[in-house]
Amino acid sequence: MAERNDPRRGGGRVYNRRSYRGEPDYYNNQRGGRVPEAAEVKVRVKNMLRVGGTKIRFGAFDYQFLLFTIILVAFGIIMLYSASSSRAYSNQDGDSLFFVKRQLTGLAFGVVAMVLCMIFDYHLIARFATGLFVLSVILLVLVLVPGVGTNVNGATRWLYGFQPSEIAKLATILLLAKFLSEYRDRVGNFFKGFLPCLGIMGVIACLLMLEPHFSATILVVFTGMLMMFAAGAKIKHFFVLAVPVVLGGIVMVITSPYRLLRITAFLDPFADKQGSGWQIVQSLYAIGSGGIFGVGFGQSRQKYMSLPEPHNDFIFSVLAEELGWVGVIVVIALFVCLVFRGIRIAQKAPDMLGALIVVGCIGLIGVQALINIGVVSASFPVTGMPLPFFSYGGTALSITMAEIGLILNVSRQERVL
Repeated sequence: MAERNDPRRGGGRVYNRRSYRGEPDYYNNQRGGRVPEAAEVKVRVKNMLRVGGTKIRFGAFDYQFLLFTIILVAFGIIMLYSASSSRAYSNQDGDSLFFVKRQLTGLAFGVVAMVLCMIFDYHLIARFATGLFVLSVILLVLVLVPGVGTNVNGATRWLYGFQPSEIAKLATILLLAKFLSEYRDRVGNFFKGFLPCLGIMGVIACLLMLEPHFSATILVVFTGMLMMFAAGAKIKHFFVLAVPVVLGGIVMVITSPYRLLRITAFLDPFADKQGSGWQIVQSLYAIGSGGIFGVGFGQSRQKYMSLPEPHNDFIFSVLAEELGWVGVIVVIALFVCLVFRGIRIAQKAPDMLGALIVVGCIGLIGVQALINIGVVSASFPVTGMPLPFFSYGGTALSITMAEIGLILNVSRQERVL
């Protein structure tokens, strides 16, 4: 590299072309040159805070995103108490706070997970993605072992009160983000990029279907597809995949009586409102009873033995009945703001890994909320999809808070647009 003397930069000191553009010549400094001045140190630090030529700003996390999260968590705890207190009082020896106390325990673990995921660099966390994925596969296999997993309502999804599917969702996101960022040049290739991603999702999806846990399978696959699209996968590859997926879905519905009943109930829930359409009909009654301003907090009538799972999958119906369309609009607006703020963080992420982690985490939350609201309003067929931050489930809330921590982690290292 050619060198030149520049009296403006140290009285004849030798600088190479790179240092002439603003970076000190460290070799000459080590050979006995003068100590770098404050301006040169500042330049050096700025150069260290660059990733691929992009200026990075290290600072505080996104406070707006955290604020939306805190509001949703607080709102969710309050609504959980309203939706579950009567059932908890009758089933748990008069303890109306039974579900709320367990949810607060899950929230405590979630806050710890959020802080840990926020303070440790996400690049370091991504290094453990493969190990976390293998662990989640092992846990999902253990759930299927007779006598080990807990069977509830015909599904074996729990391992001593813990739901491994929640860990599997997060592990899949991290592994996909790591793969897509490291082999981004292969994303457009069907065999070298597209199929390996399908393989990662396929392992988890198959184990979830064996539980069976159809809603979690949909969530993992849909979020994975969203990440692949964000990474640059070709649209035609998704169309190629759509054919076997649609055919497979049709076969699964036809060969499964309970899934077929759910489809027919979705098409006309009032045709069998005492049978297969019971859930949708009761949910619509609750939503319709709320009107504009609702019947009042804690005054829901449908939650008393009529609405199935009022503290879990159908908690949004209780919210709509008690707070009306005003409450519904507020909750939907909070989720929309959270998702759009997450998209903004992904846009300003310093690298592909950070952007894909945010897309995956915010995709899980957004898609889950969309499907839950669609189910309770009879826009989608019934499936066991809880509402993030609101539905009862300590494991789900803890992992969701960990995902929030990862998003906040990426927000601390943003590109200056």
